[in-house]
Amino acid sequence: MKNMLDVFGTCCFTELELKKRVPNSIFKTFKAVQRGEAELSLEIADVIANCVKNWAIENGATHFTHWFQPLTELTAEKHDSFIAIGTDGAVLSQFSGKELIKGEADTSSFPNGGIRSTFEARGYTAWDLQSPMFLRGEEGSKSLYIPTAFVGYKGEALDKKVPLLRSIDFVTEQSQRMRKILNKNSQEKIINTLGIEQEYFLVEKKFWEKRQDLMLSGRTVFGSLPPKGQELNDHYYGTIKERVEKFMNELDKELWQIGIIAKTKHNEVAPNQFEIALMFSTANVAVDQNQLTMDIIKKVANRHELAALLHEKPFEGVNGSGKHCNWSLSTENGENLLDPESLTEDNLDFLVYLMAIIEGVDRYAGLLRTTCATPGNDHRLGGHEAPPAIISVFLGEALDKILDNIGNISVENQEPHLLEIGVKNFPRIPKDVSDRNRTSPFAFTGNKFEFRMPGSSASASTPVFVINTIVGTVLKEYGDYLENTEEKNIKANVIKLLKDRYKKHKKVIFSGNGYDNLWVIEAEKRGLENLTKTVEALPVYLRKDIISLFENSKVLTKTELESRYTVYCERYIKQIYIEATSAVRIARGEIYPAIIKHSTLMANNINAIRSAIGIEEVIGADKAHLIKLLTYKEKLKTILSQIESLLTKGNKINDLYEKAVYLDKEIVPLLNSLKIYVDALELQVSKDLWPIPTYEDLLFRL
Repeated sequence: MKNMLDVFGTCCFTELELKKRVPNSIFKTFKAVQRGEAELSLEIADVIANCVKNWAIENGATHFTHWFQPLTELTAEKHDSFIAIGTDGAVLSQFSGKELIKGEADTSSFPNGGIRSTFEARGYTAWDLQSPMFLRGEEGSKSLYIPTAFVGYKGEALDKKVPLLRSIDFVTEQSQRMRKILNKNSQEKIINTLGIEQEYFLVEKKFWEKRQDLMLSGRTVFGSLPPKGQELNDHYYGTIKERVEKFMNELDKELWQIGIIAKTKHNEVAPNQFEIALMFSTANVAVDQNQLTMDIIKKVANRHELAALLHEKPFEGVNGSGKHCNWSLSTENGENLLDPESLTEDNLDFLVYLMAIIEGVDRYAGLLRTTCATPGNDHRLGGHEAPPAIISVFLGEALDKILDNIGNISVENQEPHLLEIGVKNFPRIPKDVSDRNRTSPFAFTGNKFEFRMPGSSASASTPVFVINTIVGTVLKEYGDYLENTEEKNIKANVIKLLKDRYKKHKKVIFSGNGYDNLWVIEAEKRGLENLTKTVEALPVYLRKDIISLFENSKVLTKTELESRYTVYCERYIKQIYIEATSAVRIARGEIYPAIIKHSTLMANNINAIRSAIGIEEVIGADKAHLIKLLTYKEKLKTILSQIESLLTKGNKINDLYEKAVYLDKEIVPLLNSLKIYVDALELQVSKDLWPIPTYEDLLFRL
């Protein structure tokens, strides 16, 4: 492998590459368009398209594609070649500014939540100038990938990128406004930053192919835990196995080539579970890079005869997988607005931004919870390192104390506290401003907030554009207040504002154990919502205050918001049907015959012993075992019939939310009951007859 610095960015069309290939006037215009200060003309686009094409072909590209993110949580692409025919019949390469700026996609085949009629197919992909283009594919047949937004014929947002871009504009605009209010004449641009940690499992591909549930639904609907799971904590941060290390090295190389800084990799808590963390970037680019990372994880795993599982809870009883979104705001010069070290007696900016986040999370906690409401996350939230469904904010002792005493104590920069560990000749370690709380859904972690609730398979766009929207909304209200108050002393006004808002919203701050049942009782006393599952959370999208929130911020129209509600209801229904149908087919077509075969062998063995010895007491334990097996078999048959009957009944329900509630109430409990009996049967049937790979195979054989 080449030196990583030689590899990095070789398949990414950076701004430096553009600057080298176009006249300075063109580059300046491009940057002005990026900043929203100019329109991109077709003439300028033609120049940029030509140099991009030349670069792509020089590096082995034959095609280009507009790469976008529909409401499937996945990405989409349609490839066109650079080959064209000239007027004289000669073959030439061609790529116009028009092709760069705009593509066309059939919207009717993507989920749009009824925002368009099924016969209205026209939609557009529009080039996102903020996110760099890149090359992917095999040597000699690569494609140029152009990050794009996906909209309907009338400009409706049909994807994950458009609301994210709108929200970034909104929160940065309000942050810059606040910056000017607090610091006269400040002209610094504010940037929305994001760092994403991605968890995933790896299993042997040959086992994955034998599990219909894993292949189709992403999780195991059956499986008995082996005697050893994650209890010994020996996998977490443990030595990476050689085979996994080879996979990770190839993954790093592919990511580095397209300009993604894959920074951290390690074993996670559960057996065969791993994590990769990407370097902080702008929120838009970070979301794009995370989507790419998920796709590349799967493809690289496949080359190593592995299957990558991105589902939130592939295995019951061990840790699930999340996508931790580390969110912050900073100036274009690199100053982090959430850095507590910037806090002084005369500079309360940090507290203003901090309070806006606390208030936004408190007021719109239900919406934040809803961004993570998926069938997969229903299995994950609330245990095994995942945060609970109740949204709360963790700040740490130091910040709690400051907020409790706003205006009553002086705040000064101090030297960092050093951690003494009682070992001679060992360097003293600087302590962070606060400890960490792994059970907190929304925790302050030094100079950013970590939202730990999003599931591993979901796009980070949805929780991030919601965080942007709620924080931007509160900052706008703060700005209105500070600009219109009669008191001219800005510090006094800020302290008054902070005191008032902290008193109203400190109920969302919680530093204790989120897994403790007492927290559920305490949260109810505080008036905090506890939306324990998807069907409880989805209606939040239709609340009047939520519709107003998005309309006032111009992030989503009412129609666009309602369409997402419809899409997510459909997603829940389809996922439950896939899981239920997979469970029925596996239980009826694979497990039931195995039970019959095993019980027949047992019966024949019992009869043979009886004939040979004639002593009934000798076969008593075997008879009891056989009776137990047959009893479970009958339970299995009964539950399977119930599931099939109720699924048929559910098909007749037309209202999407009503159907989702029906499936949650009727089918999900039956699937849980079915799992109990199948898992019990797994322990009764001999290993060589059990038809599907077990948890032991999936979690410990790699």
